[in-house]
Amino acid sequence: MSIFNPGDILQFAMRIEEDGEMFYRKAALNAEAKEVRDFFNVMADEEARHKTVFENMLKGIDVNPPAESYRGEYAAYLRDYIDGKAVFTKKEKDRVMSDTFDTLGAIRFAMGREVDSILYYHEAKQFIDKKHYAEVDRVIEEERKHFAKLAAMEKKYK
Repeated sequence: MSIFNPGDILQFAMRIEEDGEMFYRKAALNAEAKEVRDFFNVMADEEARHKTVFENMLKGIDVNPPAESYRGEYAAYLRDYIDGKAVFTKKEKDRVMSDTFDTLGAIRFAMGREVDSILYYHEAKQFIDKKHYAEVDRVIEEERKHFAKLAAMEKKYK
């Protein structure tokens, strides 16, 4: 028996995309070259769109959180869990959100996170209704394209 239900898995996915958008926005702010700023902003926009895909999937799922001591306790737990255990750990997030993170470092970090996201979404599929597989597969394919775009950008800045 799993401790997480399909709604939790989708909330994790939404958080991954939120973190990705936040990272790309910060990377865009820190980028010196206009090409890199524009690139990171486009990537951020795509992460926001992915979050919307997962939000729409979540609308069709009954979310029955366990009993809470206070309103929002379970949602806070899920956020803390995903922030500390999955794609963007707190330590990594603090490091990459600093103003000292360079363009090449940001690109390489993002490449690793895109791969982590792909792996997470593949695993997450076992917890969601099969009717949503095509949507998740589309997001996975877009994450693969993100990785390819990042790899091409990395070559320019090596």
